[in-house]
Amino acid sequence: MIPRLLIVAGSDSGGGAGIQADIKTACAFGVYAMTAITAVTVQNTLGVNGWQSIDTDVVKGQIDACLSDIGTDALKTGMLGDAAVVTAVADALRGQSAPLVLDPVMVAKGGAKLLTDEAVTAIRTQLLPLAMVVTPNLPECEALIGFAPTTDGQARDAAKKFRALGARHVLFKGGHASGAIVRDILADGETGELLVLEAPRLETCHTHGTGCTLASAIASGLAQKRSLADAVRRAHAYVQYAIRTAPGLGSGHGPLNHFVKPS
Repeated sequence: MIPRLLIVAGSDSGGGAGIQADIKTACAFGVYAMTAITAVTVQNTLGVNGWQSIDTDVVKGQIDACLSDIGTDALKTGMLGDAAVVTAVADALRGQSAPLVLDPVMVAKGGAKLLTDEAVTAIRTQLLPLAMVVTPNLPECEALIGFAPTTDGQARDAAKKFRALGARHVLFKGGHASGAIVRDILADGETGELLVLEAPRLETCHTHGTGCTLASAIASGLAQKRSLADAVRRAHAYVQYAIRTAPGLGSGHGPLNHFVKPS
């Protein structure tokens, strides 16, 4: 049976991030994508001009419709918008055995806020306990646990805090740090084991949807029954290649090249 992935996230009208990027990524990995749309955004490469949450009954209904019929081998959440949607998603996913990749989307590449303060609390208390792995960038990490790790020791401490909230593993994305080398760190909250992935910082504005793409690539690997470490390594390489070969669309933060072949 083809691996299945249920994606719970917002729609990006420009196609570079959100559900659109998630579907393209899953297809690149040979994974069947299903979706539950949580919000509709009005955006392009120049920024987000507005967004509207989807009714919580409709969000939960989409999830239930997919799980009750097709089923899934992995789950991925992205933009959730407000606390009511977070609660609805948590209620719909609670009890599922498929691994959940939680991407705590808070701010768009252009700076628009995509998550209310109340929703941050709801993610912390309701969704983190369901996650196999959470993939925060450094500002998102600070919002969730109070600080952003910049050393390996701090990454271990931060992973323990996430583990106390329920998330078993954390992938700390280092793109917001300074330096010529970007370090992403996968940390086990129980053992403290670290997997460090480094890549040269690419001087480009075509990085829209990087976080969505990375999380969906990891979830695709988990749907294929790969280990988390293997899924993260392959997703990291895919995203680096997708950035390097970005098509150069738009006048602002352009999308990645989702059509590259995963290694």
